[in-house]
Amino acid sequence: MRAGFRNPMTSIKVRQQLILLFLILVIPTFLLQWYGNNRAEQILKRHVTNAYVELNKQNHTLIERDIDTVNRITTTIIQNPTTQQLIPRESDTVIQRVRKYDKMDKLLAAYSTPLNGGEAVYYSLYIYDPNDYYFFAPKLQVTPSGVYFFNKANKPAWFDAAVEKRGQGFMRITESNDMLLKRQTLAYVRAVYTTSEGHGVIGVLIATKMEKKIGESLQSVELPGSEIYFTDTDNKVLASNETGMMGTTLSLPENVYLGKGEARPIMTGDYIYVMHENETSQHRLIYKIPVKSLLQQQNELKRVIQFISIGYALFGCILIVYFWRSLMRPLQKLASFVRGYEPGRRVPETPGGGRNDEVGVLIAAMYDMARRLNVLIHNNYKMEIKQKENQLQILYQQINPHLLYNTLESIYWKSSLEGKSESAEMIKELSKLMKISLSRGRELITLAEELEHAAAYVHLQLKRYDYDFQVIWSVPAEMMHHLIPKVTLQPLIENAILHGVRHMGEDGEIVISAAYEEDKLLIRVEDNGYKEVDYKSIEDLLNEEPSNPSPLGYGIRNIHQRLRLHFGNLYGIHYSKRGGGGTIVTIVLPAAIEMGEQSDVYDIGR
Repeated sequence: MRAGFRNPMTSIKVRQQLILLFLILVIPTFLLQWYGNNRAEQILKRHVTNAYVELNKQNHTLIERDIDTVNRITTTIIQNPTTQQLIPRESDTVIQRVRKYDKMDKLLAAYSTPLNGGEAVYYSLYIYDPNDYYFFAPKLQVTPSGVYFFNKANKPAWFDAAVEKRGQGFMRITESNDMLLKRQTLAYVRAVYTTSEGHGVIGVLIATKMEKKIGESLQSVELPGSEIYFTDTDNKVLASNETGMMGTTLSLPENVYLGKGEARPIMTGDYIYVMHENETSQHRLIYKIPVKSLLQQQNELKRVIQFISIGYALFGCILIVYFWRSLMRPLQKLASFVRGYEPGRRVPETPGGGRNDEVGVLIAAMYDMARRLNVLIHNNYKMEIKQKENQLQILYQQINPHLLYNTLESIYWKSSLEGKSESAEMIKELSKLMKISLSRGRELITLAEELEHAAAYVHLQLKRYDYDFQVIWSVPAEMMHHLIPKVTLQPLIENAILHGVRHMGEDGEIVISAAYEEDKLLIRVEDNGYKEVDYKSIEDLLNEEPSNPSPLGYGIRNIHQRLRLHFGNLYGIHYSKRGGGGTIVTIVLPAAIEMGEQSDVYDIGR
């Protein structure tokens, strides 16, 4: 089981492993921070909103107490004899009516005085006077408080609603004249009935500026950035700490539901709504608290934690970069060096020479191993070159005695038959042969030198046997500077004479020519001999292994091997049949040498 397990980390690069490790270390930290912040936010919302619920209840109780105080004052005013005597009667004289009006006006002004430095509530009494008995009294409100008489033509809009309540007070937004300027105000409206004459309606008592009184209670609650609304059951704003909101309808979340006397928080994305409803008075107190202000301190703590987390992540990045530069980058360079290393190529200086840790030891050992491998390859290459030179030297040593023997034999027989003058000329040709064969120790000579050597041999043969065959030299001058192994053409010309044209007299012909073919130089030795030649056997002879050579055809196999040792296996000699009879021997050489500037055809002569 263990042997079959494969670590999945080994299938990715080390750089990716480090990035994955960094993410494994950092991501849980941010996840824990996110979870902790959310939990802390929920706990804070729950505890703080519970405190706001209790505060809302107490605040609403204070407001209802203020409204109840106004209600008791209106009861006191209604039960006052001055109020009860203010019934329009035809029997009263004008002086009596003026006195009753003045007394009632002073009573209302007395109750409209602010207490303890707070906001004043102004009381006004509106009496129905269809016969206009109190013609001298103002019909329109001029001062914040006072007594006003009206008939059907100028009856206030809220008069009938107050009568229908049958003495029960209620809150209503009305218009009041303050220094002849009409302004909206929150009023407490209550119908006034007689206590003695059949409980008839005297008028309506109205207490204005209630929004100022309720506003004092709203301002006593410190909720930074929050909005407080005092509304009716239809969410119509009666008072608020926000200016310009009185008389508007408050928009609340759709899921808001308030039970009887219940106060509970409603949370949305941006706000927390804390509401309390008084079933008796049909009033609601609503706190609209921004979540942002509620969580301000918690957000500051959250930012501190975020800064710490970011600092931790940056510190982790610095550590990763440090280990990458000190550990992974040298290993990455080492891997690149190993992948791109080619045996024999120069090895650069070992990087990180001052390191003594395991990485430094590994890098130094790898570079030293590459250098030792280069030394071994270089030594092996030198040994192979030396071996080839020795093989070439042995081949040359095998050829020279053979050539020298045949030449000396020719000189001997010619000297015996014709005399010294002819022998001297042959000796001259022989010296030319010996000079070019030695070539001062050079293994490669120019094609011009090789042609001169071959021409000397042909002259000797013609003088030795009185041959009448023709030798044609057709080699362009621009090819004379190409290199060729020495003693290459002579054995091939010798074979052409012995096995081709020796007995053909003047009909015999040997042609030595040269031509380019792509990147190769082809030198051909052609004869028009009539003997049959086994070309397949010759090809087999040329391609025999050196370890098991055949004694036949030693000369041509020697030439073929020397060409391959010098220039490679793509080069050598090939035998083929000549059109019209005879044989063509093609020497294939590389055409990679500078060409000289001579005549078009090198004239060797006959």
